[in-house]
Amino acid sequence: MSTVTFDSVQVGDLLPPLALAPINRTTLGLFAGASNDHNPLHIDIDYARKAGMNDVFAHGMLSMAYLGRLLTQWVDQRQLREFGVRFIGITHLGHQITCTGKVVEKFEADGEQRIKVEIQTANQYGDVKILGDAVIAL
Repeated sequence: MSTVTFDSVQVGDLLPPLALAPINRTTLGLFAGASNDHNPLHIDIDYARKAGMNDVFAHGMLSMAYLGRLLTQWVDQRQLREFGVRFIGITHLGHQITCTGKVVEKFEADGEQRIKVEIQTANQYGDVKILGDAVIAL
């Protein structure tokens, strides 16, 4: 984690990207256990196929956790004031996700200097899977 200050950040600055290993069944199983989200769409291929999918796919919250990691590798988690996402695509097995972010606003609120960043996940083909934003106190 680097030391980020309000004065050192400019609108348009990019966060250091977070590139992750391809999504695999082990990751999905481990996340299911850690999150207590055992939805069979994410861990049971037979169930997923009965639901019309070709195979299991990643939990949306796994990708949101990756975005949280993007943010907290840049600033201390105690600096986060808001963090929200919108799920717009399915992350399939084998997708290699990269998380990125961009500073879009600098402002003051509640006596703090803050920035707003737009964040997203995309696979190796450039398909965006999650869009979101976060507000960070600097």
